[in-house]
Amino acid sequence: MIPYTRKILSNGLVVAVNRDRASKLAAVNLLYRVGARNEDPARTGFAHLFEHLMFRGTRAVPNFDLPVQMASGDNNAFTNNDYTDFYITLPKDNLETALWLESDRMEGLDITPEKLETEKRVVIEEFRQRYLNQPYGDQTMLLRALAYRTHPYRWATIGLTPDHIARATLADVEAFYRRYYHPSNAILSISADLDEERMLDLAEKWFGALSDTPAPAEPIPQEPPQTEARRQEVERDVPATTVSVAYRMCARTEPDFYTADLVSDLLAGGDSGRLYTRLVKERNLLSSVNAYVSGDVDPGLFVFTGQLLPDTTPETVEAAFREEIEALQRDAATEYEIEKVKNKFEANTLFGELNVMNKAMNLGFYEMLGDLGLINREVDLYRAVTPDAIRSFCRRILAPEKSSTLIYHAKK
Repeated sequence: MIPYTRKILSNGLVVAVNRDRASKLAAVNLLYRVGARNEDPARTGFAHLFEHLMFRGTRAVPNFDLPVQMASGDNNAFTNNDYTDFYITLPKDNLETALWLESDRMEGLDITPEKLETEKRVVIEEFRQRYLNQPYGDQTMLLRALAYRTHPYRWATIGLTPDHIARATLADVEAFYRRYYHPSNAILSISADLDEERMLDLAEKWFGALSDTPAPAEPIPQEPPQTEARRQEVERDVPATTVSVAYRMCARTEPDFYTADLVSDLLAGGDSGRLYTRLVKERNLLSSVNAYVSGDVDPGLFVFTGQLLPDTTPETVEAAFREEIEALQRDAATEYEIEKVKNKFEANTLFGELNVMNKAMNLGFYEMLGDLGLINREVDLYRAVTPDAIRSFCRRILAPEKSSTLIYHAKK
């Protein structure tokens, strides 16, 4: 259970605070509601590029990292398809250093042509190293493009092509900053051993005077239902062939999500999961296997993926995946299996609540989902999943006509 207090400042900034009496550290998390899903298909990768630019200094603070280090703190950030997240941990007595720095770069980022060109080169090189020149680097990109035809989830956070970043102009980037980096598009969350009213007062002190520049929300094109199986085969210079099968599933906030997540753990929850036990240990078809849910804000993916042993054919693996799905459609799972997965989720949740940064991040995340109270209700929602719900999910979602299969062949 994470107690919290929530407040919306007059400029639209949402603030959520939690008193953590067990920690000597303070965690400050600032989440902006902008990710790859908000990008123009002709200008992708901007959210990730901007994550880099936010560390390039402001007019008041040319070196963002230096004050953090002087305050004995640590900071970082990440971008995904739905949002961009910046976080700082430091001693609680230095909390205002983090609030000062975040409020300063929310409004005063100093974007120069030189800084932009430097970060463009960094991001383009990252694109090449992680996605173009890395074994299996483009596998998830191909799977996204196969499963989605309309929604922006069809490209990864890094973007569709490095050319989009290469062509980004200073005017493009400044417009992106003005559109998405302002109070009413952000969520500030803090966890520290300080009185909650004191933390809210400090948020007001450092962010309350910032002006807001809201822009009309651009509609996100939604993906039409998939009614026919899709398939793609490619050949790459990789050690082993892989098979990935994706099924489009519900959004992160829908009740079906908890069933989907539980099913993925039944199938691939470590070495005792069904896929590893049956396809790796017993049948010797694969060297590794996984099943996971993407957990996106809009309808996401349920993915099976496995790396083949030399004598295994892709067709054999596809049939094996299908057999495991049909087994769940018929018999769901044993009470023991289901209870084990539920216990694991509850234990992970309780363990995560011990970390001050996890608390701050989760406050921001659940507020971004639109239901902050969900932070304390999810264990009960997992506990409520029944065998009938598992069977129903597998029949409705994991159907052959809703599949997108990528065969990633190793060169012979």
